Amino acid sequence: MRIFKLVLISFFLITSANSNSIYNLIKIPNLEIYELKTPNKLKYFYATKPFRLGVQKNIVCNNSDQKTYDKKYQIISKNLNRYSKEFLKKINLKYIVMCENLSISGINTAGIPDHVMKTLIIDLKFNEKYFERVIHHELFHIINEGFKDLFDEDEWKKFNEPSFKYAECSTCSKKLGLETYKKTDGFFTEYSMTIPSEDMAEVYSHLIMRNYKNSDDKILNKKIKFIKDKLRKIDSTFEF
Repeated sequence: MRIFKLVLISFFLITSANSNSIYNLIKIPNLEIYELKTPNKLKYFYATKPFRLGVQKNIVCNNSDQKTYDKKYQIISKNLNRYSKEFLKKINLKYIVMCENLSISGINTAGIPDHVMKTLIIDLKFNEKYFERVIHHELFHIINEGFKDLFDEDEWKKFNEPSFKYAECSTCSKKLGLETYKKTDGFFTEYSMTIPSEDMAEVYSHLIMRNYKNSDDKILNKKIKFIKDKLRKIDSTFEF
């Protein structure tokens, strides 16, 4: 019995040390290691309990169950394994956090990228239909944050018709649809029309997923060329 107690105490000490180490690393509480040994050196963590983040604690995410973690890890890692460790180092992404029902100030979101902390939080319960695409969408925000000088929004806005105006913020608009338009007319989705960075992220994610066809949409073709050119300035070997 004494040996059992010592083993149990050791287990809790190790678990506590892991949690504290992860928190010191990326400042997110209630996480444990899911996978560290990956081809591109990404580190995966999962929530063991709900957590809150931010100065106002307005970022909230819940823990999931083991079956969901296992299932979604396979999907997430399959998509992220296409990025080399060299590319991920350039864009400053190192840690992936898995949890469910992610929200900011009560508004659900597919993911939260944090370029400074090298972290991407992913909502495992986000719409299955778009789940894989939004992984790349959120990853683009990491890229964008690190290379603001490349992804010039004023240059981007000029691709659109002069009469078109983006919203002041992504949550200031009711354009939330993620269904890919059959007739694009300058935009892949309704959500593309919120703000320039979301438009860029939608173009990027469609290119990565190869979820588009060559067309005579001159505006969209300019946006596609813009994204491809900028990515190759970051990494000349990058392939869509």
